[in-house]
Amino acid sequence: MNLTLRVWRQSGPSDAGRMVTYKVEDVSPDMSFLEMLDVLNERLILEGDDPIAFDHDCREGICGMCGMVINGVAHGEQRATTTCQLHMRHFEDGAEITIEPWRAAPFPVVKDLVVDRSAFDRIIQAGGFVSVPAGSAPDAHSIPVRKEDADAAFDAATCIGCGACVAACPNGSASLFTAAKITHLSLLPQGQPERLSRAKAMVDQMDAEGFGGCTNTGECTAVCPKGIPLDTIAQMNSDYLKASAK
Repeated sequence: MNLTLRVWRQSGPSDAGRMVTYKVEDVSPDMSFLEMLDVLNERLILEGDDPIAFDHDCREGICGMCGMVINGVAHGEQRATTTCQLHMRHFEDGAEITIEPWRAAPFPVVKDLVVDRSAFDRIIQAGGFVSVPAGSAPDAHSIPVRKEDADAAFDAATCIGCGACVAACPNGSASLFTAAKITHLSLLPQGQPERLSRAKAMVDQMDAEGFGGCTNTGECTAVCPKGIPLDTIAQMNSDYLKASAK
């Protein structure tokens, strides 16, 4: 495959940034999107140019590092797929592909396609701790949990914190991410003691970081590589209102 890439290049936070065009030839359809960028970077290094900076780690759709907007869609147009799991066979030979970083005020660009997502860490830290009794491990099944609650908690726990929800939201909202982290614990017995205080603290921190508010457009769940449902936001809002009333 022969491709034309339009890539956002930005040397640092103070740089204005620009789109740069690259031609990439002899791309195998079996390559992942990141492997294709690796090939381009090897060429740039040999030519004495600065390679394109992008985040990556596990390359197995687990860590959530590989965040980039591909042709206007976070992680690309394949549903429930991270960028590292996106393969070049999903593109046409001769295609022009535009690659940009997550664009949101709380995600400042570090370099090229790399953004600072530490705001997510601070939201999680605001959630504090989970109270558990000290002592030996409890017997299996000693704390019954409804299957519906266990399934919903597991669905929320699959969030990998990639930030695609923020990049896709027209408001730059982190509500789906925050709701997933809150809902994961609020549905389980271990999360009940701090349930309301946790919800309020995390939502307040999300607002303090500068993320926008949720208007239920649904773009977040449409691009979420783990398919986290929109109703987790309703669960978060319910807990937040209860906490505010108290």
